[in-house]
Amino acid sequence: MRSVRLFQILDFMRGRTRPVSAEVIAERFGTSVRTIYRDIATLQSIGAPIRGEGGLGYQVEDGYFLPPLAFDRDEMDAVVLGLRMVTARGDTPLRLAAERVLGKISGAHQESPESLDRPLLAVKAKADTRSGDQITVLRSAIHDRTFVGFTYTSLSGDTSQRCIRPLGLTAFESSWLLTGWCEMRGDFRNFRVDLMSDVAAQEDSFAFERGKEFTDYLATL
Repeated sequence: MRSVRLFQILDFMRGRTRPVSAEVIAERFGTSVRTIYRDIATLQSIGAPIRGEGGLGYQVEDGYFLPPLAFDRDEMDAVVLGLRMVTARGDTPLRLAAERVLGKISGAHQESPESLDRPLLAVKAKADTRSGDQITVLRSAIHDRTFVGFTYTSLSGDTSQRCIRPLGLTAFESSWLLTGWCEMRGDFRNFRVDLMSDVAAQEDSFAFERGKEFTDYLATL
């Protein structure tokens, strides 16, 4: 969502001591330079103290900080349920991250563990240690924009070697689905993670390329 990206861009820039170019920001968030120009203009229009201009780079004024978030009851329910879903379905790093986030929310809002113990549950999927380990590799490859290679066995038993641009992961009730741009097929492809083996990130990375991004795939649905 664009609103989420706007806050992420602002938070990313706050940690920089020197101006950062639109090209660097675009690469960081996997979007186009033109989109970043529009995002910066939007942030400036709502009062974010961003100095600079296209071609020279942008910088957030010293001392600027995002105000603490306040959640109402329904929003807190949504956050807690979402974190429990991650705890139930995510790989080990994601589960630990969810626990840390819950701890930060508790500290920031002076919530006791009991007040965060809402009657909302997320059912844990059938244990699959191999998929959990592979999800960790795939998430890192998606963030780092590196190719991944793996062996894929279809439901019919056919086996093939694949090298793809990993673009996104979707958690279904019984399995995870990897969406990527398949170099062999020259098109988007979906792969069930539990049917993948020998998953390994490659040394080669890939840059943003219009028509081959996760947002482009979603636009086809």
